[in-house]
Amino acid sequence: MASTTDPKGAISGDGHAVFADHDRDKQPSLLLDTPADGSVQDELTYQFEDSRKLGITSSVFVILNKMIGTGIFSTPSGIFAATGSVGVSLCLWIIGGILTFAGLSAFLEFGLAIPRSGGEKNYLERAYRHPKLLATCVLMSQMILLGFSSGNSLAFGRYCLFASGSEEADGWTARGIAVACITLSVVVHATIPKWGIRLFNVLGFFKVFILLFIVFSGFAALAGHRKVPNPHNFDNAFRLETGPGYGGGGVYAYATALLRIIYSFKGWENANYVLGEVKNPRKTLLVAAPLAIGGTTILYVLANVAYFSAISKEDLASSEVIVAGLFFRNVFGDSAGARALPAFVALSNLGNVLAVSFAHSRLNQEFAKEGLLPFSRFWASNKPFNAPATALFLHWLVTIIILLAPPAGPAYNFIVDLYTYPGAWINGFVAAGLLYLRFKPSEGWTSPFKSFIPVIILYLLANVFLAIVPFIPPDSGDLDPDGYPYYVFPVVGVAVLLGGAVYWLFWKRLLPKVLGYRIETEHRISDVDGSETVRYIKVYTKEDKQH
Repeated sequence: MASTTDPKGAISGDGHAVFADHDRDKQPSLLLDTPADGSVQDELTYQFEDSRKLGITSSVFVILNKMIGTGIFSTPSGIFAATGSVGVSLCLWIIGGILTFAGLSAFLEFGLAIPRSGGEKNYLERAYRHPKLLATCVLMSQMILLGFSSGNSLAFGRYCLFASGSEEADGWTARGIAVACITLSVVVHATIPKWGIRLFNVLGFFKVFILLFIVFSGFAALAGHRKVPNPHNFDNAFRLETGPGYGGGGVYAYATALLRIIYSFKGWENANYVLGEVKNPRKTLLVAAPLAIGGTTILYVLANVAYFSAISKEDLASSEVIVAGLFFRNVFGDSAGARALPAFVALSNLGNVLAVSFAHSRLNQEFAKEGLLPFSRFWASNKPFNAPATALFLHWLVTIIILLAPPAGPAYNFIVDLYTYPGAWINGFVAAGLLYLRFKPSEGWTSPFKSFIPVIILYLLANVFLAIVPFIPPDSGDLDPDGYPYYVFPVVGVAVLLGGAVYWLFWKRLLPKVLGYRIETEHRISDVDGSETVRYIKVYTKEDKQH
């Protein structure tokens, strides 16, 4: 095996082979100890057959399955309710697409330089070396505690009920179906991983078809082919609607609406999380990511036009999760065939849950490979089916807690906001870190792809805006349209990120002093077959060794 680190011990710019503990402390107070009593544990090897690796098509659908899932079939309701304007809502969707491409530009530069699984974890480690692993612990706190599939699973449950003719709101029946959805996804990925990939590929084709069907049905509705009167939503499109159920416009409303749009686009970075399982990652990512995002952006804008062509403003603002279901009923009537269409949307949501659980479990496993989690060797395991079953279980556990913890009542928009908001902070630090590397020649940063500096700055400023504005009280009062205090999701989001810093302080500073040693990890990537090997090593303090 070949391994390279740059002179400072950071991840090498070419990313061919990497020590996970890339800037191991050089202080004389630390000695590497490898006694025969097992303090150096057996190596864990992660090697995948080519049949398990993702090509361009599979990578496109890894992205599409996370992007096209719950958001476009559900969030347009919350976005319109927040803004109160048809024209503003459509403009924000276009802005969301532009910001997504800006983020993709930064992630392409990082991903092509460091073609490893882990996404932002690798990028933050490369840009923020000191204090060592602080940024990684902050990201870990966000991704494990808030990187759930709860919103997608809940939408699956709501659409299953809607397809059966039930008008039940966000009750326990929908949440029970959601639990079954995430459980099925995790079990498939943990026991028959090849079929998990094949399944979300098939569902990826299926959900693109459903979205195209909505777009063309919208064109028909605009031509007058619908079962309800013309809602005239495009007359004076930028008029602001106010009153109960609307966010009242304003900066806070626009920021929360944009956060929900970014949630709908969430998934554009999905391939970056699993680059270690992608064939020829540099070539594949450069083709698959722009193709998936460009097509999705066009379909999203046209789908919103379709919704506004057949759903009245009042119904749209109050429809919450079942926007697409309401659209189908207004265009095709309440026939059995029309009721079957929401079932197809539910299958699309299932594809989204499969894609999210696939990618996030890999990221959880990357944290365990670094030795960041308690019992890391357990969480990093690929036994017994060469799949991250324990990391999938961790993702399942957090998803179940978030699904069942909120009280009965509207919870979807709250879950969406809670899931999306901390990402604005993380993405802002990723953009700032890339600017730092570009303007610091001594860092020796190189990448096959160079993002334009103005694009990186745009992405940074957008995330700063999204991180700060939710703390500003909205014009409509202290409660959002769903009845939650406006400050809950930003406060919880920031608290989770700060919790990562507290964990780092305990794990990296306090625990070594108490125990006299800590577990470091070393992992290498083969230049021959791309396999990865991880070792967990006890590092003793000099004082402890003298005793």
